[in-house]
Amino acid sequence: MSTHTDDGGQSRTGFLSRKVVIWASWDVGSSAFNSVVTTFVFSVYLTTPKLFGPSANANLGWTTALAGILVALAAPALGQWADRTGKTHTVLTATTLALAALIGAMFFVKPSEHYAWLGLLLLAASNFVFEVGSVIYNSMVSDISTPENVGRVSGFGWGLGYIGSILLLFFLLVGFIQPEAGLFGVTGEDALNIRVSMAVCALWTLVFCLPLLLTSRNRPPSGEPSRGLFGSYADLGRSIARLWRESRSVVWFLVSSAIYRDGLAGVFTFGGVLAGVAFGFKREEVIMFGIAANLVAGVATVVFGQLDDRIGPRKVIVGSLASMCVLALIVFFGKPAGPVVFWVFGLALCVFVGPTQAASRSYLARVAPPGSGAEMFGLYATTGRAVSFLSSVMYSSSITLASKVSGRPKDDVAIYGILGIIVILLVGLATFAPVRPETETSERPERAAARTPA
Repeated sequence: MSTHTDDGGQSRTGFLSRKVVIWASWDVGSSAFNSVVTTFVFSVYLTTPKLFGPSANANLGWTTALAGILVALAAPALGQWADRTGKTHTVLTATTLALAALIGAMFFVKPSEHYAWLGLLLLAASNFVFEVGSVIYNSMVSDISTPENVGRVSGFGWGLGYIGSILLLFFLLVGFIQPEAGLFGVTGEDALNIRVSMAVCALWTLVFCLPLLLTSRNRPPSGEPSRGLFGSYADLGRSIARLWRESRSVVWFLVSSAIYRDGLAGVFTFGGVLAGVAFGFKREEVIMFGIAANLVAGVATVVFGQLDDRIGPRKVIVGSLASMCVLALIVFFGKPAGPVVFWVFGLALCVFVGPTQAASRSYLARVAPPGSGAEMFGLYATTGRAVSFLSSVMYSSSITLASKVSGRPKDDVAIYGILGIIVILLVGLATFAPVRPETETSERPERAAARTPA
């Protein structure tokens, strides 16, 4: 799927051109969902046992898994429809507006078990529309970069998103979520400070995503009729079979990245929850950790973007995944030492999350055959969504198993959820072994010459 932007006639080879900044602004807008909703504020609020019941943490995992399954089922049909009708801008706009509306509706989730499933439903639905919109957004990186700077462009987008997370989390902490009333006088009575924060996040999403929505355009339709859900899966199978014959390394990348990207999603989804439930962080401490984590991740992603262009994304991915597994194990075994372990090694782990995501996006942009970037990113999204329930299932299963074996409440063994995420990262790393460096998969000069300006 490819959405073209009006770049004011600037060359696509420019690293920080107007169109790159506009493209990256969507990352800033979506940071409200990634950081505030799913990681450090709303998910933590929704898994508070005294507010939403003792099974709230595990229920979050099962609900997230269900959302992933739904995305996996719908992504091929939506992707094929957008490709063939050319209505990529329409899909991006619809999903972005729906995301903002769903985040805004979280204001109505009051601190009571009666509202738990409303919160979980809104979280699952917002996850669905965000993932569909991300398919379009990620595919645009090949339209605004060249093989020589795609690592920097991809890293810049992720890095700017982290900066947005820092600013938004700090504003919410100071303005609303402090233990006493924040700058705007909103208290924590009836969790109003958290609920108002969701309304602010909805506005943030609209404001920063709007530039891309206003400048992107639908592309000409392909002229091929939509084949529906089952036809889309048939097309998907044929595409993968062709890739297996022509570029087996790319198939291995699609499979392995689908697995380890779900592990990365698990880190984001459950990181704040683990801080609160397993390590006893207070709400404001979770947000402070979120600010620090996004600062570390943002700087690291921009720096690793330079490294990506120098040594190649494959080395960045392997090194980052291996480091994350080691650091996550230290967090697990170091729990008896208390919150300081999570502060030190949890932050160290955050160094590698953004670079892995950015390098994965740049790798695919580098190896996509000329004229097939849309199809490749469609496969990238679809294969990712096909296993998007793994980390959630492993997280909740690990906690449930630990609870049954030990006879302790699930909240007391919440730290075991991290083992499930480690397993996903390790499997992703193992299946990444057959993936060749991008320079062995495609000739970069030929690819650069084959491209036409967006």
